[in-house]
Amino acid sequence: MEAKWRWMLVTAVAPVAWGSNYFITAQFLPEASPLWGAALRALPAGLLLLLLARRLPRGSWWWRSAVLGALNVGGFFILIYVASQLLPSSIAATIMATSAGMLMLLAWPLLGERPRLRATMGAAIGIGGVCVLLVSGGATVAPWGVAASVLAMIMSSTGFVLAKRWASTESPLTVTSWQLVAGGLLVLPFATLVEGAPPQLDAPAVAAFAYVIVIATALAFVAWFSGLRHLPAGTVGIVGLLNPVTGVLLGTLIAGETFGPRQYLGTALVLAGVVIASRQPSMRR
Repeated sequence: MEAKWRWMLVTAVAPVAWGSNYFITAQFLPEASPLWGAALRALPAGLLLLLLARRLPRGSWWWRSAVLGALNVGGFFILIYVASQLLPSSIAATIMATSAGMLMLLAWPLLGERPRLRATMGAAIGIGGVCVLLVSGGATVAPWGVAASVLAMIMSSTGFVLAKRWASTESPLTVTSWQLVAGGLLVLPFATLVEGAPPQLDAPAVAAFAYVIVIATALAFVAWFSGLRHLPAGTVGIVGLLNPVTGVLLGTLIAGETFGPRQYLGTALVLAGVVIASRQPSMRR
């Protein structure tokens, strides 16, 4: 049990960092450059981790890295960048948190991880909290922003489960570096063709990109895939519910977004769902 909690704490680094990324993207990064935003986030982080891993893909990992890079990095980063620009940070984060249920559903047929009752209850309570957070507040919800968030959630959930299925013989650091480099390289030519030259960055944008690259990408993805290595996919998905809590808190404390009784209730439900699901092993094979 102690090992499980340790890996849950490691995994929690990822959703907390990702929750902060919504605010950073919306406040400091160029609005009209989602493709360059994705490329400039993925490639430097991937190359940094590749220097640490010192290992190139071999055999089937060339095409696997391309698939995972497209699902977890290239397409995902573009969509989440668009969502961050169109939606309040709390709403964008809460939509992504529904990946808890999606991961649990996909892990059953693809990994043979069958949900137990406590895990299902925890996910249901946590997602209920997400729904409370999503419908609260008076901010306008852009339909294209919601669509981008939902598609990003489905793509990344599929990619995460495939990564867990394929990565049993490689370290999380290595697999993460390959995905980030592959995803960044996939986006780079589209960024050049569609958006032209890279955007001009002022000092705050450079600092924001540094945070996004090192903390919200390199560190967060290694923590996430380490959790997928040592925990059932459904448990990792439920830990991911901390994403909206971070998004809501930052949106409220810094961006001045609404935080009232519904937000308190939604946050409490999310945390309760995480605790309930983690009280015993969440899956059985």
